[in-house]
Amino acid sequence: MNNSLTDGIASLASSSIYNADTANSSTTVSMDDFLKIMSATMSNPSMDDSGSSGGGSSTDYMTSLAQYESLNTLMEMNKSLSASVAVQQQQEALGMLGKQVSLLDNGQQVSGKVEQVKFANGLATLVVNGQEYQMSSLSEVGEDK
Repeated sequence: MNNSLTDGIASLASSSIYNADTANSSTTVSMDDFLKIMSATMSNPSMDDSGSSGGGSSTDYMTSLAQYESLNTLMEMNKSLSASVAVQQQQEALGMLGKQVSLLDNGQQVSGKVEQVKFANGLATLVVNGQEYQMSSLSEVGEDK
């Protein structure tokens, strides 16, 4: 298996992290890219005068791999948590349909009945008196009178 540093860098450069043409470009390095870079680093001599053949000890590489996996796991948990929060917010917004609410709009108190709930990018907005408001502007919820 020929693992050169240039192959690892070329692989990384062609990955989505540097692909600016993609509309939803990712800022992550895949496990495959990470392992290619690690393998290339281990198989090429160090540029410093330490005399070691690799860029670090095997313990350093295992630590890096463990840190990469921990970061990857945390990022996946963040995605799951964000999706869960969005679903909860949507359910809460739907429960406010027909209810009397008070909202803050640029420091002004606005009151009215929730006429409609809209969704954009997974986030809910409330339509009160024909105006659309974010859930974060909600200050009070009451029963329909």
